[in-house]
Amino acid sequence: MIAGLIGKIYKKNVTNILFNVNGVIYEVNMSLNSISNVKENDTLLITQIIREDSIVLYGFLDKNEKDLFDTLIKINGIGPKVAIAICSSFKAQDFINIVYSNDFMSLKKVPGIGEKMAKRIMVEISGKLESIIPYSLPQHKKEAMEALESLGFKNMEVIRFVEDSKADNVADIIKEVLKNIKK
Repeated sequence: MIAGLIGKIYKKNVTNILFNVNGVIYEVNMSLNSISNVKENDTLLITQIIREDSIVLYGFLDKNEKDLFDTLIKINGIGPKVAIAICSSFKAQDFINIVYSNDFMSLKKVPGIGEKMAKRIMVEISGKLESIIPYSLPQHKKEAMEALESLGFKNMEVIRFVEDSKADNVADIIKEVLKNIKK
């Protein structure tokens, strides 16, 4: 498997680049976000998809974007084209914010995604977001998250409230979150 490439841009197209790695030119499909920022001698993180009739490379400059792509293609009915369209439309953190706020209308704006698929993506990806961007919360906020999860709340439901909390101890964070959830 190809995990990454370091080389020079041979040719840049709208949706892919031809990448010269020591005389071997690879066609690498990329999101619009990545392709607009790729420079000479950049390292591309690669997801290689092998099918019966093709081998396709998808390249990313950002590990979070690659993780988002890899997570999306694991959802039933989401292929690499739709996943790359999502990565082109949103940065990984913006996509996570859309999922946390349950804003499926924003997701519907991505080419190839209708209302039904947008809602399904929201449901299926909600438990997998932690693997995309691990949150670096202070210890007292991590403990509050664990306590809220033990009370039956899903991480996705409360992370935004915990992150925004100004409290400096676990008990106050939990009280604040519970008050905000009821609103």
